[in-house]
Amino acid sequence: MKKFFYPRHSNSKLVSWVSLLLRVVFGLSMLSAHGWRKLLKAVGDDPIRFADPIGVGEPMSLYLTVFSEVLCSALLVLGLFARGVLVPLVITMLVAIFMIHFSDPFAKKELAIIYTTVYVAIFALGPGKFSLDHLLFGKK
Repeated sequence: MKKFFYPRHSNSKLVSWVSLLLRVVFGLSMLSAHGWRKLLKAVGDDPIRFADPIGVGEPMSLYLTVFSEVLCSALLVLGLFARGVLVPLVITMLVAIFMIHFSDPFAKKELAIIYTTVYVAIFALGPGKFSLDHLLFGKK
């Protein structure tokens, strides 16, 4: 029991399981709860009405958000190019926090803060052994 709570070195298998759990839970949550709805909006026939916080136009803002919340989230779940896809996800969440919800109460930006924190943690941990990154590019 002491070794579990006070290990002398990092338990890479445990880190890999934690990374897998975070990647799957937060990747699928972002994809299903946020990205999927925006993807349907992007491919629909209705005119695009979307926030344009960085001044690239409403359609491009929507497409960039869909890229991040759908494609990057799916790749994160698989653990493919994990650290690379976390960059657009973090940027998207920072835009949500500081540009979309800046003047809103904390409760309105809390979820974006949680996603950002978890994405940074996954970036620090790496995708782990249970990822396509490890399978394709890991040490042999």
